[in-house]
Amino acid sequence: MIETIGNGWMWAGFVAFIGVMVAIDMLLLGRQGAHRVSAREAGTWSAVWIVLALAFNAALWWWLDGQLGRDIANQKALEFLTGYLVEKALAVDNIFVFVMIFGYFAVPIEYQRRVLVYGVLGAIVLRAAMILAGAVLIARFHWILYLFGALLVFTGLRMMLAAEHAPDLAKNPALRWLRGHLRVTDAYHGDRFTVRLNGVRHFTPLFLVLVMIELSDVVFAVDSIPAIYAITGDPFIVFTSNMFAILGLRALYFLLADMAQRFRLLKYGLALILVLIGAKMLLAEVYKLPIGVALGLVALILATSVLASWWQDRRGAA
Repeated sequence: MIETIGNGWMWAGFVAFIGVMVAIDMLLLGRQGAHRVSAREAGTWSAVWIVLALAFNAALWWWLDGQLGRDIANQKALEFLTGYLVEKALAVDNIFVFVMIFGYFAVPIEYQRRVLVYGVLGAIVLRAAMILAGAVLIARFHWILYLFGALLVFTGLRMMLAAEHAPDLAKNPALRWLRGHLRVTDAYHGDRFTVRLNGVRHFTPLFLVLVMIELSDVVFAVDSIPAIYAITGDPFIVFTSNMFAILGLRALYFLLADMAQRFRLLKYGLALILVLIGAKMLLAEVYKLPIGVALGLVALILATSVLASWWQDRRGAA
């Protein structure tokens, strides 16, 4: 039995909200066309997504307070906020990979927005499927939580060891397979994914970039979904907090892409968060870490790693 605070109309309403926001994104993409996203535009949209997430959490608290009582309202609001912060933090690791992929393919800045719009759309579908599958698995096999915990600890430790080593995309088996089995043009053709040359349909390098972006999200989802289920077992809270983080990912990328190299120590902070959350899941039967404490620790780790990165960058510049 899957326990959730979300009833049918709440699920339908939130899915409709996602549909409307994605439609707005697609409409803006069609109207504005390929263009360089300014820091002001990215900052505005990042602020909009954060405000929407916090407003949703406040509305959820208000509704639960009236329906189920103050204690449950406080608990679920904290779970959403912690889950959203964790997912937002892990999204920064996505940005490091996006920067690497766009740099490897030398994607012009004005074409990157189109890739990320479709990339976010694919990520929404993938995450939704994985969240629902995770809920079913946890409901039927409770022991899988320990498997998730062990996976998070292992991933966090591996991330710490490999933080200074960037993967070599030239040796990526998926990319090599795509290049060996698809007709790919040598040059970009605007922001198009396919083009017809001499009557034959070809893929552009931008399509390869899109595939690599989607594959990277598959890898990140393997860490992200167990991490959020370590915070809360409620699929509605898992789904909504995850979706808000994903929907704000594109704006966050354009806001932080130029500064990615300045946050050198953030990867260690993210790795430590994964280890912490994995340990929380593994030790749940021995000691249940209060959700407020978990939120404070995640915020402290993020703040410390960001400030340490800033200090190191300033010292290096000096």
